[in-house]
Parts: sequence; structure tokens; C-alpha cells
Amino acid sequence: MSPRPALLSLPRTCHRHEGSPAEMTVLAPAWSPNSSLLLLLLLLSPCLRGTPDCYFSHSPISSNFKVKFRELTDHLLKDYPVTVAVNLQDEKHCKALWSLFLAQRWIEQLKTVAGSKMQTLLEDVNTEIHFVTSCTFQPLPECLRFVQTNISHLLKDTCTQLLALKPCIGKACQNFSRCLEVQCQPDSSTLLPPRSPIALEATELPEPRPRQLLLLLLLLLPLTLVLLAAAWGLRWQRARRRGELHPGVPLPSHP
Repeated sequence: MSPRPALLSLPRTCHRHEGSPAEMTVLAPAWSPNSSLLLLLLLLSPCLRGTPDCYFSHSPISSNFKVKFRELTDHLLKDYPVTVAVNLQDEKHCKALWSLFLAQRWIEQLKTVAGSKMQTLLEDVNTEIHFVTSCTFQPLPECLRFVQTNISHLLKDTCTQLLALKPCIGKACQNFSRCLEVQCQPDSSTLLPPRSPIALEATELPEPRPRQLLLLLLLLLPLTLVLLAAAWGLRWQRARRRGELHPGVPLPSHP
């Protein structure tokens, strides 16, 4: 009897092994606790998470930005109308960043209507504040109020905000992610909008209420009546004295 040839058993997909338990091969799972721990460490790694939405590792403001603003101001129409926000929340460093964000939107809009020479000057200024576009700001809140002013005031305010940020940004303060939500002053509803650019620096008092005016009139009415009665009595006394000083004037006879 010839020997039986050895059979080579190849693995087949979805094949159920029917042999004895001793002949079954148990495969170790590819996923192990060590793999889970390694993945967790990778996800928590700062290098893989990326930088915050508004982070500056170095100062994006150049040393000669004031020269660029001065050149643009000299060539622009001083009375070109723009709008500025008047009730931004006074948050440290955030208010300056919000003002630059709003100003950069105006610069982009002016570039679309300016000539070639003016576009170059506008782009020079835009490069100084373009870093705010790297911050993913949330939509502007409805409580934000704008007033009309001219372009020279906007450029002056923008230059002031850059001066305020330059000593800090990229150095002592790098992460501005808390500034991504533009905030309004809580008492903005009690303030009146300025009627002119000069009035932006002034504080207007609220108008008196009608109820207060009515109370004031009621208090002044008795005093007015007393003054009228005193004036009438004084006039009557003077007329009587004049009659006594002129004896030729007949006095009214009594019946």
C-alpha cells in the first residue's frame, strides 16, 4: 500500500474549523491596551493638536507701521465716510484686537474702489493688520452699535490700537483665543450715539424723562404764583402812595 500524499491545508475565508480543540489556533487581537494608551498620548500631544485659533508666537507688527499709515492718510480724502463701533467691551488686549478686525474689513472694502496708486498704499496698511484674519472670530453680536465718522479718524484709531498691542503681542501675550467672541458693553443701551466725529470723545448725558419734567413744573408752579402775587401787591401799594403824595387828585368818595 503506497503512502498517502501529505495534504497542504490553506486557510479559507469564512471557513469554520471542525478539528479538535487541541488543533485550533487562537489569534491574538491586533488591538491591545498598550495601543490604546499610545493613541491617547498622541492625541494629547501639543504638537499634534495644533495651535489655538488666535495664537501669535512672534510679533506680526512691523517697526515702521506708523510711516505706512501716515502715507495713506496724506493721500486719502479726509472726509471719506466710514463706520466705527462705539460700544466694544473694554477687555484687556481684546478690545484692540476687535478694533483692528473691524478696521481691516474697511481696508479690504476700500481696496475694491480705489485706484492703482491708492491700492498700493492701502495694501501696505493692510499688511500691518492682516494678522487678525488668522483668528476665527464669531459673527458680530447684534448689540454692537456703529456710528459714522471719517477715514482719518479710523486710521488714527487703528494706529493707536497697534501701538497698544505691539509691546505685548508675540511676547507676554500670545494666545488670544478668548477674544474670538466680540463683546459689547453691558450698558450700551443707555448711551446716545455721537452726532459728529468730534463727539466721539465726549460723553453725552441721557435726556430727562417726561415724568421728571412734570414733577419740576409742579414744584415751580406755587413759587410762580407767590411771585406774581407779591409783584401785584407791590404795584398796588406804589399806586396808593402816589395818590397820597398828590392832594389835588380827588380820592374816590364813599357813599
